[in-house]
Amino acid sequence: MRRYANYLQSMYPSIFRSFAVVNDEDQSDQGCIKNVAVASFEELGVSKELIKGLNELNIIQPTDIQQKVIPMLLNSSTDLVGQAQTGTGKTAAYGLPLLSQIDRNIGSIQGLVLCPTRELGKQVAKQLFKFTKYTEKIFTEAVYGGEHIERQIAALSRATHIVVATPGRLIDLVNRKAIDLSAVKTIILDEADEMLSMGFKKELDQILSFLSNVENKWLFSATIPNGIKAIINDHLDANAEHIIVDKNSIVNKKITHQYVVCNEQEKLFVLMQFLKAEHKNRGVIFCKTKATAKKLAMQLIAKNVETDAIHGDLLQKERDKVMRAFKGNKLRVLVATDVAARGIDVDGLTFVVHYQLPESDEYYTHRSGRTARAGKNGTSLCIVETSDVKTLRNYERILGIGFQEIKVK
Repeated sequence: MRRYANYLQSMYPSIFRSFAVVNDEDQSDQGCIKNVAVASFEELGVSKELIKGLNELNIIQPTDIQQKVIPMLLNSSTDLVGQAQTGTGKTAAYGLPLLSQIDRNIGSIQGLVLCPTRELGKQVAKQLFKFTKYTEKIFTEAVYGGEHIERQIAALSRATHIVVATPGRLIDLVNRKAIDLSAVKTIILDEADEMLSMGFKKELDQILSFLSNVENKWLFSATIPNGIKAIINDHLDANAEHIIVDKNSIVNKKITHQYVVCNEQEKLFVLMQFLKAEHKNRGVIFCKTKATAKKLAMQLIAKNVETDAIHGDLLQKERDKVMRAFKGNKLRVLVATDVAARGIDVDGLTFVVHYQLPESDEYYTHRSGRTARAGKNGTSLCIVETSDVKTLRNYERILGIGFQEIKVK
């Protein structure tokens, strides 16, 4: 039983009863391969120099997606669709093979990684740089909106092997003839479903069309909605490899899913009890609307919770300031809307709170993926009204998860 459940029960024993695991037996290991030996990165074919960089980052044991994808991408030219939840090491799954195929003697751009947000783009570029600490130098540049394009053009004038880009900024650079993609051998779509939900379908079609003859097209996504299926059908080889996780693994199994039913007026109280029980643990609180995110952040600040909000009304420099404070441990929790939170990747977050449920199960997957990263455990708590319980049941069915429930008598 969770700490905050004990806390609530001790305060209100007549109101709350203990957690009841929903469909716990059904989600055990059904449909999963058991007792499979985990290969090392060396056995997967990764070079010793790259492994040395991984070890320094405490990346020792390959994840499921890495085990399945890395040997395939290292050993042949291929189109690939890889589906795995957020936080399972997709960057290393495609990044290590990409780095391995770079010819350092050629100063041209040979790899292109597309990301939905500047935050994720910067994170990917940083990871690729860290992977190569003990290899011969491979130069990576990140280009994205919200930054002076002239500075990025100047950076691209230097020898560059890999470009990590948001779709809109890449199109701008191509239109200005400020980037040469003629030597690109591999294009990677990272968090493809996020790019689609952000309205980048036109840009993705355009980029994939003028890079139609590249040797490798690798698409990675937490979910495969119809729009992604269309991109796969239109731009990837008909014989593309598909590494699709079992539906019971769509959401990270390290996440414990819980919910509390209360009325709208009680939500803040329940949230505060949860935060108190979590002590100094850190996490993200999600809201569906900008207005709610702003209001909730103010309410939490008034209760001495170190927090701030990111939402669509913030200027990029304001958003960057909030994210620097959160990543620098100056804020304990971050209040965020779905759109504003895309690309957030902060180590050590132990919980996610859904103060308002998202619009779709795909958003629930992305929200929950902010916690339980790098093999750690995490909690995803939904604070809902009675009318929302049906939505949670749909999540259970679609995502293959089970919720622990606190019921009000």
